[in-house]
Amino acid sequence: MRKRIHKILVTGGAGFIGSEFVRQTVRLGYGIVLVDKLTYAGDLARLEEVRGRFKFYKVDICNKKRISEIFKKEKPQLVVHFAAESHVDRSIKDSEAFIETNVKGTHVLLEESKKINIKRFIHISTDEVYGDIKRGKFFEGSPLNPSSPYSASKAAADCLVKAYIRTYNFPAIIIRPCNNYGPWQYPEKFIPVAIRKVLNNDRIPIYGKGLNSREWLHVKDCVKATILILKKGKIGEIYNVGSGIEKRNIDLAKAMLKILHKPEYLFKFVKDRLGHDFRYALSISKIKRLGWERRNNLNSQLKDTIAWYKKNVKWINNKLP
Repeated sequence: MRKRIHKILVTGGAGFIGSEFVRQTVRLGYGIVLVDKLTYAGDLARLEEVRGRFKFYKVDICNKKRISEIFKKEKPQLVVHFAAESHVDRSIKDSEAFIETNVKGTHVLLEESKKINIKRFIHISTDEVYGDIKRGKFFEGSPLNPSSPYSASKAAADCLVKAYIRTYNFPAIIIRPCNNYGPWQYPEKFIPVAIRKVLNNDRIPIYGKGLNSREWLHVKDCVKATILILKKGKIGEIYNVGSGIEKRNIDLAKAMLKILHKPEYLFKFVKDRLGHDFRYALSISKIKRLGWERRNNLNSQLKDTIAWYKKNVKWINNKLP
């Protein structure tokens, strides 16, 4: 008997993490319907190696009419929702798009998924919804305390998903990953910004004194966790996806400079970000019980990531003025 192919509707599938999810799930034999507005951060070039193996709709997830048409036509069994405005600095300058996409867009998807009795709805959130923590780690039940308009919009979306789970018995799961890194990341995030600056003989900008600490997870590991949760995660639950690898921004910058054979002082301190979270750290005991383990080490994968950007310097330079 032939195994049934499940169809997944993936929002934001031309983005950094979403495109890695599409690449991996296409190879696993899933039917993929990709919905992406193709904002400045979206790029179908990320999917060139699986071109022709997914169906694509250039649509804003806030467009209720078009999203409804896609759901009716494609009838997906599963939804994995990556689409989001995600850059903290942009949200501080102008938060409107973040409220629109991250809250309203999520609501549109929830409503349409509910209408067709979706089997599973995976909502990709962020560790930033917890705010920062000086010591210890955040657990899935930790209170939400977002610091930026971006993280507040993601926390609002989380609350909306949780309300649908409670009110409608909606089959959703929330995933909260830590900072991702790897090839194809848009150069507004710290690692590709730093690489681009150095490759262009400039200094790496570092907020404040560079003492802010983050967990770093390779995008491939994040997606493998997402696929595992899609298959085995318990409906109604929240799963943190962290790496256990913490780095202060200043130390990460110096590590990149060392790999690039540049002087350790090739950075500059800039005015600190408003409301800048000091430290994030996640407890991952829950997802480890599902059988997930981080496979990629920051030290080795940072070298590979830098090598990729050096090889694709034209792509990264074309992304910013």
